[in-house]
Amino acid sequence: MAKEELDEKDLNKEAETAEDIKDEQNSEEETQDDRSEEEIAAEAEAQAQDEELSDFEKLEIELAESKDKFLRLYSEFENFRRRNAKERLELVKNASEELISDLLPIMDDFERAEKSFEDQSDNEALKEGFTLIKNKFEKTLINKGLKAMDSDAGIEFDPEIHEAITKIPAPDKKLKGKVVDVVEKGYLLNDKVIRFAKVVIGE
Repeated sequence: MAKEELDEKDLNKEAETAEDIKDEQNSEEETQDDRSEEEIAAEAEAQAQDEELSDFEKLEIELAESKDKFLRLYSEFENFRRRNAKERLELVKNASEELISDLLPIMDDFERAEKSFEDQSDNEALKEGFTLIKNKFEKTLINKGLKAMDSDAGIEFDPEIHEAITKIPAPDKKLKGKVVDVVEKGYLLNDKVIRFAKVVIGE
């Protein structure tokens, strides 16, 4: 009888111990579940922050690219505007270039005729009238921006403004490679060459 009671007590103890172990296991599992949920929440939050940071960085990059594109476009537009304004100004300044170029042979004729008058002592009134017309014509062209080049004999040959039509033996050693004679005057219109001076070079 006593043995049966002992066995029953032992069984009860074992049952209690098993229940305690089970409770502990359940508690540990719950703790693990709780930790796991907390860790998952923390990881999710960290990931969300990383995504937000990544999105912010993307926006910063996009903003920087947009600024760069804007600055480039603005710079190109400014360059275009300045270039266009300069071209328009030059076009207005040199609008009469073709007309003045066509009038230059008349100027040449005036100068040749004026030289021919120098050899004549008579017809002074005619010479004076002719000189007045020539001067008036020349002044009108000068007012439009025309300027005769400096192409006198003895100056250095400059291919930028001179056109060498021939070479002759230099009458003086100092005239080697220099302008010996000017066959036809050169002209500038608003500092732009519209006719090269035709010159003879000494060699």
